[in-house]
Amino acid sequence: MPMAETTVTTQVKSPLRPVSKEGLEKLAANAKANPDVVKSLKVKTVCEGQFRNLTYVRDLPAHVIDEPPSLLGQDTAPNPSEAVLACLGSCLSVGIHANAVMRGITLTKLELELEGDINITGVWGIGDLSEKRLGFTDIRVKVDLEGDATREELEELVAHSNYWSPVANTLRLPVNMEVSLA
Repeated sequence: MPMAETTVTTQVKSPLRPVSKEGLEKLAANAKANPDVVKSLKVKTVCEGQFRNLTYVRDLPAHVIDEPPSLLGQDTAPNPSEAVLACLGSCLSVGIHANAVMRGITLTKLELELEGDINITGVWGIGDLSEKRLGFTDIRVKVDLEGDATREELEELVAHSNYWSPVANTLRLPVNMEVSLA
């Protein structure tokens, strides 16, 4: 009886577009030499109409924020709370990728799924105004990460990046905030 031929297909994964390790090392050296530097970031938000807002950052095209139809928006862009999750996901991704490069880990996949629980019955202060927690109460992030490292090394990489994430810490820790009429 002839032996059956077996074909094995191997999927070769390409590394993520690299970050400059030299650039990261220079940033790290500058930060260590000047540990008390605080930078003020500025954006400008302009309401276009209904709940569609255009936010301008540096010289970039406007970042659009809207609301879904269930909240009387045009559904042309993420709503503000979804944008917060997007910012958290991007910040964690940047930290994971930068720390992977510094540790000599080549990543071939980096995807984050974020989910947040938020009570929206207060509807911007015009809905149910009974006492309740405003904003997200719980956020869950699942990181789908592949690279040339052990699972334990990848878990440590994720934990380290979460600990040092500016956006994660902004959500975790109280922030001094002032809102006033111009």
